[in-house]
Amino acid sequence: MTDLTARLSRVFGFSSFRPGQQEIVQSVLDGQNTLAIMPTGGGKSLCFQLPALCREGTTVVISPLIALMRDQVRGLQELGVPAGALTSGNTDEETEDVFRAVDDGTLKLLYMAPERLAASGTLSLLRRANCTLIAVDEAHCVSQWGHDFRPDYLRIGDLRRMLDVPLAAFTATADAETRDEIVSRLFDGMAPATFLRGFDRPNIRLAFRVKDSPRRQISEFAAARRGQSGIVYCATRARTETLAQALSAEGHNSRAYHGGMDSIERRVVEQAFQVEDGLIVVATVAFGMGIDKPDIRWVAHADLPKSIEGYYQEIGRAGRDGAPADTLTLYGPDDIRLRRSQVDEGLAPPERKSADHARLNSLLGLAEATSCRRQVLLSYFGEESQPCGNCDLCTLPAKIFNATQPVRKALSAILRTGEYFGTGHLIDILTGNATAKVRERGHDQLPTFAVGRDMGKAAWQAVFRQMMGRDLVRPDPERFGALRMTDAARPILRGEAEIMLREDTIKSARDRPTVKALVSDDDAPLLSALKAKRRALAEEARVPAYVIFTDRTLIEMAETRPQTLDDMARITGVGATKLERYGSGFLAVITGEAAAETHPARRKLAGRDSGALYDRLVAAQAELTRGTMGTDKPMSCPAAQLAKLADHPPRDMAGVARIIGERHADRFGAAFLDILDAD
Repeated sequence: MTDLTARLSRVFGFSSFRPGQQEIVQSVLDGQNTLAIMPTGGGKSLCFQLPALCREGTTVVISPLIALMRDQVRGLQELGVPAGALTSGNTDEETEDVFRAVDDGTLKLLYMAPERLAASGTLSLLRRANCTLIAVDEAHCVSQWGHDFRPDYLRIGDLRRMLDVPLAAFTATADAETRDEIVSRLFDGMAPATFLRGFDRPNIRLAFRVKDSPRRQISEFAAARRGQSGIVYCATRARTETLAQALSAEGHNSRAYHGGMDSIERRVVEQAFQVEDGLIVVATVAFGMGIDKPDIRWVAHADLPKSIEGYYQEIGRAGRDGAPADTLTLYGPDDIRLRRSQVDEGLAPPERKSADHARLNSLLGLAEATSCRRQVLLSYFGEESQPCGNCDLCTLPAKIFNATQPVRKALSAILRTGEYFGTGHLIDILTGNATAKVRERGHDQLPTFAVGRDMGKAAWQAVFRQMMGRDLVRPDPERFGALRMTDAARPILRGEAEIMLREDTIKSARDRPTVKALVSDDDAPLLSALKAKRRALAEEARVPAYVIFTDRTLIEMAETRPQTLDDMARITGVGATKLERYGSGFLAVITGEAAAETHPARRKLAGRDSGALYDRLVAAQAELTRGTMGTDKPMSCPAAQLAKLADHPPRDMAGVARIIGERHADRFGAAFLDILDAD
């Protein structure tokens, strides 16, 4: 095992890197300017945290949100890593601890917001801290087109030049325009070592449904996952409050969150979500960016997101621990009209509006997909994949039909009415419903009147919705949402192209896929007991439960049922510090009895080959405590010396004597060498 992977295992408790991490870690460790675009939940933080432990000096992490910084610092401190943050939310004691660690030269990671770079003393502080690397989290904030433009991010390039240190930037945003701006502003246009890693999150199940009583649909989705932490995203503040109240009335632990709330109220919700198991937060998209919670089990969208990038980031907040997670996105024609009008009525230049419409088209293409959704999603980010088997369309394949004729009829009705009417009026014309409005305008005399009476109103609504999804028609904001035809529709209208659409069917409850349990029925009681132990420890330490251990770690404990600390050390997420703090307690839950006392020197070797070697040395020593004849004065070596022998085995008697002394070597040296040589 290399020093890098050994430290990965010892500190973070991971036996191996996730795909793509090791190359990025090595680039940062080598001091190269680095830009890494990785999926949300793909392990970006480790890519600067691990190199920080291996490099001299302090790594300064520029991060956008206080909650995010505090979470990461708290998690690092639980791992035994010297880390601190300078934020406006610090207590005086926390700030003093940071400055003391800076002066002592012990701090390895220092977090701060970009706004702090404007302070006059920041540069001298970083020089005093011996800053040798700058890591920029959520680097897309440097872009004017990023999701959360932060002007103070523009100071980072100047800071890099003044400190003359390498910089590593991380983001999950894949937009090429944003990447170019990051390179320009942070790296002076000089191309850094760039890593564009896979965007697949195979543990996340993708699902979309057409809106049909959204409150009921969200309620049913949440009820099937009762007791699991989840987020529901809504387009408006008012909807977050009404939906949160509805979920609470049905017995869920649910809170609303939006920008109109007092900052203290929002912080209370954030803290509750981090600490409480099973809390549902119903929020606008303002929620989530600063929440470093790995065991969110589901994300639902009560309204269609703004873009495919926004959708990807928001669903990426689920299942960051690698355990199964579910998503559900509801959408309907009103969502499409809202998102189109937001683009058209915005103040962006025409070329930007065109790009935003294209992004929305990609999301609508995902919503109306006829085959594996993951293939459609990944293809947007330039990746190819096989059908995933973990989306609604892989579970229940979509039924499609040749919709060329219905679409041509709809387009004809739009043109013959001057592109001046919305869906409802057009459907009345097509189905032959001679309303007063239809008769007043003479539309009952049109050739298209009643040509679509073979289809019902619901079927025509589905056709128009999918036409908007395919960008064949768009709502015109200057005509109060009237549909106008796009150039993409003309070949179909002229009979030069065909189009296949999804055939909307109402799926019965028995057809809906069941929710995959986190563990088997046999392991479920143990998992509950492990969660109860974690909750008690978290409440005592006043930290979120996942800081103790993530769901993924507890699931692995429940499934593998370790019987010794060596077994426990091999569980993903159980590093040396956490094994020391919590290993015996969780082992007692699993085995049903208190774990045997183990010397601290032995605990440090848990899960490693040197641990078994230590045990053999102890056994040999026990046989020779009174010498070969059993009559000598009792003698034994300190546990720390045996641990050193096991961890760094000498190959000759002189080497053994250097560690345990000449007198002890006379009695134990030969036996110890036999064991060490056999290894």
